Amino acid sequence: MSIFSRLSDIINSNINSMLDRAKNPEKIIRLIIQEMEDTLVEVRSNSVRFIAEKKEIERRMKQLEGERDEWQRKAELALQKDREDLARGALSAKARVVETLEALAQEHAQIEESLAKQSEDLAQLQAKLADAKAREKALATRHSVASSRLKMRGHIHDDRITDAFARFEQVERSLDELEGKVDSFDLGRRRSLKEEFVELEADAAVEDELARLKSRVKGGGSITSGD
Repeated sequence: MSIFSRLSDIINSNINSMLDRAKNPEKIIRLIIQEMEDTLVEVRSNSVRFIAEKKEIERRMKQLEGERDEWQRKAELALQKDREDLARGALSAKARVVETLEALAQEHAQIEESLAKQSEDLAQLQAKLADAKAREKALATRHSVASSRLKMRGHIHDDRITDAFARFEQVERSLDELEGKVDSFDLGRRRSLKEEFVELEADAAVEDELARLKSRVKGGGSITSGD
């Protein structure tokens, strides 16, 4: 699936707008990045080819400049030797070399212009690619956060946890009922005759001890227990 039809589409693209319209932004951003990376490789390959052609033209131009100068020297030598015919032939050969040089110079200028444009395009493409990768990272972070929140909400609303708390409450109610049953045995229960005499004897012993204490305090005696 191609997102862009040419390099200018990538450079002029609005990634945010594309993602806003996409049903699956994560898939689209991966496709965008893949196509940008493929285009980057293609542009760099073209640049390498142009650079090689430029170097080849420069070598050819240097060679022709040498030939031009050599024909100029030969033309001058022929005139010095009164060989105008040879001088004319040398100048004609020089003119052909100069014509070739001018054509190569134009080609060289065109290649330099293309390389300058490709360099500009590469810079913009790399900036777009960096932006796309940042968007992809942001989407991945949002996806991770959303997944974590969804997982947490799942735990909070997990029926198993709700059932566990319900069972805890049921156990508490059962304990309350058990404790209530224990306490109910003492409600309305009459004490036995033995228990009443034990309580009576305990009260009598306290009364006797209190009477002896009062007697000693009035008599100025020592306040100690026992005789």
